[in-house]
Amino acid sequence: METLKSLLPDDLKLLIGQSTSDNLDLTCSSLLEFCQLLPQFQRVIGQLTGGVALCRKSKESALDWKKKGNECFSEGDYAKALTFYSKALRYAPMDMDGMDDKLVGALYVNRASALHAWYRRGKANASLQRHEAAICDLQISLFMEGSVSGKTQIKEDIQLLLPHRSKATNESDYTKKNEKLHDVLADTKLHCVTTPDKARGMVSSNDIPAASLIHTEEPLAAIITKSCRETHCHFCFNEVPADPLFCRSCTIPLYCSEHCLEQAVGCNFVRSNDFSNFQNNLSVELWKYATESISLYHSARENGGDLPEHTHECGGAHWPAVLPPDVVLAGRVMMKSIEKRKLSGGLDKNIETMDFSHSYNKIPPDHKLEMHLYALVLACCLRHYLPSLETSISKFVLLISQIKVNSMAVVHMKSSDEPDLSKKSSDLSAIGNAFTSTVEQVRVGQAIYSRGSLFNHSCKPNVHAYFLSRTLHLRCTEHVPTWYPLELSYGPQIGELDHQERQKMLEDQYFFKCRCIACSELNLSDLVINSFRCSKPNCLGAILGRAYEKLEDDSWLVSAASYCSKLSLPVFQEHKMNICEVAHFLLEKDTLQKIGPGNCLSCCSSLDLSSSTSASNNSLSDICRLKDLILSFVAKDSLISDILISLGDLRSVKHAYSKVVAQAEDDVAETFAMIGQFAHAKKHCQASMEILEKLYHTKHITVAHEWIKLASIDFSLGNPADALCDIMRAEEIFSLYYGSHVAKIFPYIEHFKKEVEKIGFVAVR
Repeated sequence: METLKSLLPDDLKLLIGQSTSDNLDLTCSSLLEFCQLLPQFQRVIGQLTGGVALCRKSKESALDWKKKGNECFSEGDYAKALTFYSKALRYAPMDMDGMDDKLVGALYVNRASALHAWYRRGKANASLQRHEAAICDLQISLFMEGSVSGKTQIKEDIQLLLPHRSKATNESDYTKKNEKLHDVLADTKLHCVTTPDKARGMVSSNDIPAASLIHTEEPLAAIITKSCRETHCHFCFNEVPADPLFCRSCTIPLYCSEHCLEQAVGCNFVRSNDFSNFQNNLSVELWKYATESISLYHSARENGGDLPEHTHECGGAHWPAVLPPDVVLAGRVMMKSIEKRKLSGGLDKNIETMDFSHSYNKIPPDHKLEMHLYALVLACCLRHYLPSLETSISKFVLLISQIKVNSMAVVHMKSSDEPDLSKKSSDLSAIGNAFTSTVEQVRVGQAIYSRGSLFNHSCKPNVHAYFLSRTLHLRCTEHVPTWYPLELSYGPQIGELDHQERQKMLEDQYFFKCRCIACSELNLSDLVINSFRCSKPNCLGAILGRAYEKLEDDSWLVSAASYCSKLSLPVFQEHKMNICEVAHFLLEKDTLQKIGPGNCLSCCSSLDLSSSTSASNNSLSDICRLKDLILSFVAKDSLISDILISLGDLRSVKHAYSKVVAQAEDDVAETFAMIGQFAHAKKHCQASMEILEKLYHTKHITVAHEWIKLASIDFSLGNPADALCDIMRAEEIFSLYYGSHVAKIFPYIEHFKKEVEKIGFVAVR
């Protein structure tokens, strides 16, 4: 794309950079007219739409992977053999014109053998009274088995072995992970309203209790992120099993089940007139296996279901693998619009864009140019599939801009391995894993939701968005009164970033200046999150860092002067007391002119910001370095003293509620936990939590994760009652955000409870 940019004349670049949504037809037609004459542009389109083997099926590649699979199978490495056979199936031609029946049949037989090898080994271990190993083998076999009947048989075999196992389990982790959990939508009446400050937004005409699930929705269109293409299903975004399914026409996507394959590519394969030829070359057993793996018996589209989203991207074209995800997503939205219009019986060649905001006029000039080029390329790629497509390039530009500001990142929670808390506290690796057994957020996809996109942003949201598979769930985390705005976070939140950082992030990504309650009124978090401490003893006043020198005027600070008069609710009274503690000068209008960078907001004493910043950076660097050395068991005793000195040095220059202090306390707590000094670990874990409760609030999800860490430390200290109390506090907070889905998203909570119950403490339900 950079090459194409460099070929455009400056006057055309200027015209596009200064364009608005009103004159897009002119700029797009000018760009199209110029690019049509460029050989380089025609070459790019030719490479993206065909003629390149990057995403094509290849018999040679399939044979190479099959050979590697055979070698691993001969060596008894069945897991790796299974992976190679699956890769071979991914590249093996599946369409009727190019399919090698013997190759495809052999690959399915080989993969079936690799799958069954785990089952055979499990049965052999069972006969030898190796019950633990047998159950492990059978659970792997259950994870890999694709058929319902096969899973049922394996589950029955596992159940027969459970009485002989020292640590009983009712079902495999894989089964628990994929258990369908239901939650009931609250009786809310959602309405889309328009406000002067934020245009459209969502409200409810009735009160909503905390933890209420207010909305669920399937995406209008969705696409997997590039980083997850090899590990997650391209339709549902869940992790794929060891024997994934593949598109028959290209090597790009992989799917976890027949259902996902059917939803993504349609039912043409099984309904092909030539498919019977494939059946005639297979045995009855192999045909049954093949149909369980790749065939599609039912069409979800016969009664107006969702249209397949990958069909137009097949046929050897590799533009879906090369173009940015938001551009490919725009293509899926456009094709769905066209197909739905066809089904309705009124095909309109001039497809209208979605009824979403686009903010095109606020987009920087270089982004507008890039958007124009991608819109032109996308239109050409889609016309390769649908030559009759006559949608104007300008509509593609607006569609891409709508995707940019309205799509959501689909995030899944990935739990770390559940720690074995039954091990003795001397097992430092187990305790270390327990301390760090939190949840990692994995961005698996990008999607656009028709109704979900109407919820506005707030840096202090009252709605939490999360995803099960690709389904959006919205849940109120606090009581929301009638007609009060229902707002979620687009990314930055109070407590994570300060006021300026949040504003910059939202303007850069979404092209709006945030005017939410957290950004419009003074709050404790923004004052202390990056602040230094006052040099005067016993003064808790905050000193703002150099970032605040860039303010053009005192408008934000001046607005704080009237903060007192605006506070009427009890929660605001609480904030007022906290602000007075660290910055009472901001509440006195006559003293604002005395405040500048380096001045304490409580006593107005000055601080050398340059030396304080340097000292802070040095202390943070020392803590990270010493932590690594201690965990490497190098001169442990002397280094422990050094890391505590560095932490003290950091606290002497940064404010007591600064986020870097909270992170440093957490690092020190983890260090002590890893070397078995749990009393010290608890002290520093609690210190970190106290700061986070100031920056966020006591019921924030970040605080819940700290309770999980504290629970593991208390358990290691031999205080299971305290540990149970900690874990239930975490569960209480998680329930505000996830409701009954807590067990699915945070499975280690139930695991922890069971470990406590084993030693005589019964969890209170």
